[in-house]
Amino acid sequence: METISNIEEIDIQKYLQVIKRRWLPALGAIALTVTGASLYAFSLEPTYRAEGSVMIKSNRTSSLTGLSEELGRLEALTQNHNPLDTQARIVTSNPVLQETIRALDFRDKEGKLVPINALAAELNVEGVKGSDVLLISYSNPDPEKAAKVVNTVIDKYIEQNVAANQTEAKTARKFLSKELPKARKLVREAELELRRFKEKNRIIALEEEAQAAVGTITKLEEQISQVQAQLAHFTARLAVLSDRAKVEPQQAVISADLSQTAGVQKILAQIQEAESQLALEQTRFKAGHPGVVAQQKRLEALKNILQQRTAEVAGTDGQFQAGDLDLQIGEIRQGLIAEITRVEAERFGLEQQIIKLRNKLYTYKRRANYLPQLEQNQRELERKVKAAQSTYETLLTKIQEIKVSENQRIPNARIISAALIPDAPQGPRKVPFIIGGTAAGILLGLIAAFGLDLIDRSVKTVREAKEVLKYTVLGVIPASGKNHKNSSSIAGVNRSIPRIIGKDIPQFPVGNAYQILQANLKFLCSDSQLKSIVVTSSVSREGKSEVAANLALTISSLGRRVLLVDADMRHPIQHHTWGLTNAIGLSNVIVDHVDINAAVTEVTSNLDVLSSGVLPPNPIALLDSQRMATLLSNFTQKYDLVIFDTPAVVGTADAAILSDLTDGILLVVRPGVVDLDSANAAKDYLTQSNQKVLGIVINGVNLKSEPNSNLYYTKEAIDSATTLNEASLIKQTIFKVIHKNEDINSK
Repeated sequence: METISNIEEIDIQKYLQVIKRRWLPALGAIALTVTGASLYAFSLEPTYRAEGSVMIKSNRTSSLTGLSEELGRLEALTQNHNPLDTQARIVTSNPVLQETIRALDFRDKEGKLVPINALAAELNVEGVKGSDVLLISYSNPDPEKAAKVVNTVIDKYIEQNVAANQTEAKTARKFLSKELPKARKLVREAELELRRFKEKNRIIALEEEAQAAVGTITKLEEQISQVQAQLAHFTARLAVLSDRAKVEPQQAVISADLSQTAGVQKILAQIQEAESQLALEQTRFKAGHPGVVAQQKRLEALKNILQQRTAEVAGTDGQFQAGDLDLQIGEIRQGLIAEITRVEAERFGLEQQIIKLRNKLYTYKRRANYLPQLEQNQRELERKVKAAQSTYETLLTKIQEIKVSENQRIPNARIISAALIPDAPQGPRKVPFIIGGTAAGILLGLIAAFGLDLIDRSVKTVREAKEVLKYTVLGVIPASGKNHKNSSSIAGVNRSIPRIIGKDIPQFPVGNAYQILQANLKFLCSDSQLKSIVVTSSVSREGKSEVAANLALTISSLGRRVLLVDADMRHPIQHHTWGLTNAIGLSNVIVDHVDINAAVTEVTSNLDVLSSGVLPPNPIALLDSQRMATLLSNFTQKYDLVIFDTPAVVGTADAAILSDLTDGILLVVRPGVVDLDSANAAKDYLTQSNQKVLGIVINGVNLKSEPNSNLYYTKEAIDSATTLNEASLIKQTIFKVIHKNEDINSK
């Protein structure tokens, strides 16, 4: 929760800072808007306000007669809307206002009817809360005209309401008249479909048929049970008779038929005679004798004839041979066979009866199982018929009701009070205009402030610098007076000269800020001491040279030997800062191998300065040479700290080349000078080239424009960064520098 609160507080502070930065254009927008609104308010002439009221009601005649209540009822389509709002919009609609203008013959100076917007601008319609009343008011310099407008608007609204009700009824009647034949056709189609369904399924009364089917099925099942019992009785009797006659029932039936056939009995007699003749011949002659063979052939032919006639009588297609049947039986056995035949016939009849009963039972059960589906289909068709009939009857009723409503001329509104001519003008409207102008001015001022701030692409605050670069903030140097010294007195110099603490800028608060910076650098590497650093910036004019000079001065005042090297061989400035010549410098030492002692100048105790020297055509070649690496090694052995003042990162590679030879880069950022694109470009370049960035120094900060500025710099912070003895040394060193520079300038 604390984190969320802090974020919200920071955001509010951010918005307040925008207003503080852009207060002048915001104040101008507010002043212009308020002035314009005030002038307009005082130029208004007095107006008179007439007011009338109308009550919105339902169609009482429809309610009393019970006919077409829906046509006279006012309802909202949604629960969140009031029907009065809809009626208020109708009062101010173009048709009502147009008829009002024509009725009153409102014309402008050119003789044309005034536009609808001109009338609507002064017409106000609102509903009274908790009632069904609309208040209609109109303001005009002419009191009589104001009253006429209100009364005419009410009259035209009521006329429009009556016409709308009649039009609605007429439209509904025409529509329903077109739908009536369709509804009648649907009734006929539904009734025809129901009739065809009943005819197809032979339906008279399904409920009665279902009850009758249950009784019939029960009776059929009882009959089947009875016949099955009789069948079992005859089957058992047939088995007993067959056992006594030693014959199967089927054979008994066939034997009985054959015994009653004359042709079969005649052939049997001939066969017996032929067998006797054959036996006689066989006693007289040997086998193979022509007489014996002739008798055998005759006997064989008679047997074939018997077999053929037996098959014809029995109808067995050769299933039984003549030898299998007892073709000549006695009277007793003949009686048994006759009884078997009778019982078999009875049994067969019972079997056929069971088959017929079962088929009939299956038919009834199938019909009974299908009855529920038929009932369901019939109910659906009956509902369809009923729905069609109901729709048709409803349409007939509605058409009659609408015809009555169509002839009515009763509106849904009633005049409660007509507008009277006002006696006195309404109260002054100056205050609302002024208040509205003030509110609009504040809004425009905020829009102007935030719009200008949005257009401005520069880094504006310490917070933005931290968010964009995402490096550790090692120091915040506050702005003090003018940003730079006046350089017009130095011949040939068109750039601003960096300022020195104690001479050009005060010790407090700027000098104390540099003490905090050197303390942070000291604590940055607790294990090892920084020996060399590169001071650069994203773009020019951010004060990197001034930061490098004052940082060198501050550290040297603590007793450490410091060498300040002006490595900006494109636009050198340090020799002007310290009042030195630039005849011999870094470029001469690298190229011409000039003695380093001749090029270095001691500007104060423990602080030496090496200017850039003669400007070379290719500074990168010098900085990236082995000679430069050797010089840096010698510098770090002789001095406690070497500070290089290099060109800006964007557009040059000087700082990156020197950074590879030193302990890291100190990046200077000046709010209001560096833009977001350049800062991001510098950040990307340093990241892609794997440069070690020690941190950033935010220079030229206006503490009054910064939220929580006391966090960046307080007097107590100095006490934690340096001891009292160190502070004394700083003051003594600054005093010496001031006097030495004055001596150099005088010479």
